Amino acid sequence: MTNSSRSAKGQEPCLRVIPLGGLHEIGKNTCVFEYGDDLMLVDAGLAFPSDGMHGVNVVLPDTSFLRENQKRIRGMIVTHGHEDHIGGISHHLKHFNIPVIYGPRLALSMLTGKMDEAGVSDRTTLQTVSPRDVVKVGQHFSVEFIRNTHSMADSYSLAITTPVGTIIFTGDFKFDHTPVDGENFDLARLAHHGDQGVLCLFSDSTNAEVPGFCPPERSVFPNLDRHISSAEGRVIITTFASSIHRVSMILELAIKNGRKVGLLGRSMLNVIAKARELGYMRAPDELFVPIKQINDVPDRETLLLMTGSQGEPLAALSRISRGEHPQVKVKTTDTIIFSASPIPGNTISVVNTIDKLMMLGAKVVYGKGEGIHVSGHGFQEDQKLMLALTKPKFFVPVHGEHRMLVQHARTGHSMGVPENNTLIIDNGDVVELTPDSIRKGNPVKSGIELLDQSRNGIVDARVLKERQQLAEDGVVTILAAISTDGAMVAPPRVNLRGVVTTADARKMSMWTEREVGWVLENRWKQLCRNTGGKAPEVDWMGVQREVEVGLGRRMRRELQVEPLILCLVQPAPAGTPAYKSKAMEEKDDRPAPRNRGGRHGGGGYSGQGRREPTPAPVRSNIARTNTASVNTARTAVAEKVESKPVSAEPEMPAGRTRRRRSAAV
Repeated sequence: MTNSSRSAKGQEPCLRVIPLGGLHEIGKNTCVFEYGDDLMLVDAGLAFPSDGMHGVNVVLPDTSFLRENQKRIRGMIVTHGHEDHIGGISHHLKHFNIPVIYGPRLALSMLTGKMDEAGVSDRTTLQTVSPRDVVKVGQHFSVEFIRNTHSMADSYSLAITTPVGTIIFTGDFKFDHTPVDGENFDLARLAHHGDQGVLCLFSDSTNAEVPGFCPPERSVFPNLDRHISSAEGRVIITTFASSIHRVSMILELAIKNGRKVGLLGRSMLNVIAKARELGYMRAPDELFVPIKQINDVPDRETLLLMTGSQGEPLAALSRISRGEHPQVKVKTTDTIIFSASPIPGNTISVVNTIDKLMMLGAKVVYGKGEGIHVSGHGFQEDQKLMLALTKPKFFVPVHGEHRMLVQHARTGHSMGVPENNTLIIDNGDVVELTPDSIRKGNPVKSGIELLDQSRNGIVDARVLKERQQLAEDGVVTILAAISTDGAMVAPPRVNLRGVVTTADARKMSMWTEREVGWVLENRWKQLCRNTGGKAPEVDWMGVQREVEVGLGRRMRRELQVEPLILCLVQPAPAGTPAYKSKAMEEKDDRPAPRNRGGRHGGGGYSGQGRREPTPAPVRSNIARTNTASVNTARTAVAEKVESKPVSAEPEMPAGRTRRRRSAAV
């Protein structure tokens, strides 16, 4: 037994449940079960980026814990095929192997394509399961798959038998008594485990704030039928591609109303192909028309089914709304139906897409009042029924934002679960379970990994910060020509893009000259090392960094802007004539530097990346500036110090940012 599987209060063996994603958020659901030397994963999803994550395509949980313990991973369980449950698997397989993945046929069929595309098919074995199948994972876990109902076909809840007791992990669910595919929720197995004794329930909290029961999926059928049958021209419908039941009903309505179907969007094409192949969707081949030929079909007989319900910039409907789609242009006779609700964070994008479509003259049908969308997640009464059937001793709400978790916990209390037996947790928290106790253990590392649109490159915090700076305040580029003996041999060239500033070009050039001159005068000894050869070894990156930091401070203080500053140094041979700067002939109105305390807090970067004390007070910007200019500068600085002392401002390390300060500071 490893120490990690023993409770924090002693040597009593315990089960550790560790969510790495899906808590205090919507998406990237990933959970780890640990007992002894066995680790078992349940799902590994992704989330979509927020507005500030420029250039980020998907958000994944930090899997450092799994990478460090990859030799202990015995397998993975997949509950269903939504992207927020399987979207991260192919990426994770690039970093660690998973011996076997058990899951529904539809989910694993979709996962196969993702793994082939990522080139990781040889990193695991896929094993499909059926309702009530039981699989053994490692030495300590037995998992029974219990059919449930959700917005996606072939979905399961889990009964996990462990040495400390039975855990019910609901996955995403609602109680739909009239499922589109006829596959009913297996209430009998839930009740059976409830009678036998459930140690802990981990239950979906997404709609914990909504009273009542979630309406059945079939309830949208008559409302969609009404809008499709009354449409005078083309019908354009957007929904989640993975909502197999919704797509099945739309195809059924197309047949009923005599319309041919054109499909747009890669995910829509892939999901429908997989679902038809596996028998989860039935539609004749002649129902579909290639999108390049759809204009040959009369508008009254056309139905276009596409992605874009969340306003994704590259999705089919978004491109149509901007007039950028090569085959489909909006007509004033079109009826466009949004059969989906916005995911939190996507509302603005969806509303903007709707506005653009309306401006083009189309009739747009959207919103809860139209009855054209229902959730796949249970409401409060669904959650109460789950609690009543399973009768858990302990209860942990999962899959939802914080307010949802809190409300779900209150629902649990109303159903008889004591408050002391309920935990509200966050990603990285460790739930330690024994037959008689539940507690939080020491947390593991958690967080996020950001992937760019290639889904290969990791966007780290530094890159994301730079992109945010570019978007908010623009960029300043500097080209400085400096000789290897530490002289500025030409005036720096300064270029501003996207920067809103009252400073004119002359002032920006003067500030830049001063920054370059200060670095050469006060930091050159630390940034240049004589190796005994013909040319000294210069830390040009250090020179660039010093100039960037200094000018950044100046712009924050003087202009209250914080653009991204990029300094490029063009080295020149030693002995190149120095540029005679006129910057020091102007009165320097910046706060007086005290070991550059007003700007660099006692020192800049040395060639080795250490902080070094400033070797000398500020002198002229250029070593070759004449004596009169030096005296003038010293006098101006001294007067400034006497009239208005300036307190030192500590420097931030490279890559850090500080809050903007007013001009008074």
